[in-house]
Amino acid sequence: MYFRFETIEELNQMSKELDMKISDIMVEREMLTSGLKREDIIYQMSQSADVMNNSIQKGIAGVSSVTGLTGFDAAKLYKYLREGNETVSGSATLYAVCYAIAANEFNASMGLICASPTAGSCGVLPGVLFALKDNFELSGKQIVEFLLTAGAYGLVIANLASISGSAGGCQAEVGSASGMAAAAAVIARGGSNEQAAHACAMALKNLLGLVCDPVAGLVEIPCVKRNAIGAANALMCCDLALAGIESRIPCDEVITAMGEIGGLMPLALRETALGGLASTPTGKQIETRVLHKKGKKTGLSSDAPERKFIAE
Repeated sequence: MYFRFETIEELNQMSKELDMKISDIMVEREMLTSGLKREDIIYQMSQSADVMNNSIQKGIAGVSSVTGLTGFDAAKLYKYLREGNETVSGSATLYAVCYAIAANEFNASMGLICASPTAGSCGVLPGVLFALKDNFELSGKQIVEFLLTAGAYGLVIANLASISGSAGGCQAEVGSASGMAAAAAVIARGGSNEQAAHACAMALKNLLGLVCDPVAGLVEIPCVKRNAIGAANALMCCDLALAGIESRIPCDEVITAMGEIGGLMPLALRETALGGLASTPTGKQIETRVLHKKGKKTGLSSDAPERKFIAE
């Protein structure tokens, strides 16, 4: 047994035949492909969880991006929640949103994050995971299992479609993260593998066609707030699946459709900053201001290569 799977259907069938959790299958697969021991893989996952938690804590304390375009929104929302305001969306969802924004703002500040599955979508999984931890007291083992389950789904999505904004738009980044989080959340709440697949499918369907149009080519506007919708979407689809609601289109078909849609997107809407919000009058003004500021500070012209920053 090589623990190979190319689709969610194959993954679930393997889980059923071997009577193994998806997270355990993922560990076995990693052992075979990486040569690492089981305890090393578990340790790496726990380290990733620590990085995620740290990015949240730094974000809710208040951080600003290098450009100053984004920052402190997570701190505002966290304060709003801690003050006991009667929320419209519900506290569990808003904590997930808050944590998602926090992690992505920390990324924009050049902090150390866990790309899950990408840097631009790094807030969705942590947001959902740690909101669940807060509300349902997930153990360390459950946290690791959540990440391994999400990783299994992410592996299939990456192979059947894409997790790259430049290849498939933001549906491939925030959309994929939302689907991964929805599936892992179902399992964390005691749902079945089939329900997890439905949750992922519904989460992906809700974000199909989402474009990648970063203002000034930076992973800030609208990326930070798109992580918020990815987290909220994942929790909603988790509950839909746990309630017995099913996706009429199978998960693997939804993933394949996402890949096809990404291929049909105009280049201007795939992380080039040439269309969408990036091409609005305000978006262009921000781009000019950011490039002018960068040019004054570094001596770079507007068409110079992007400056590389070292993560904290």
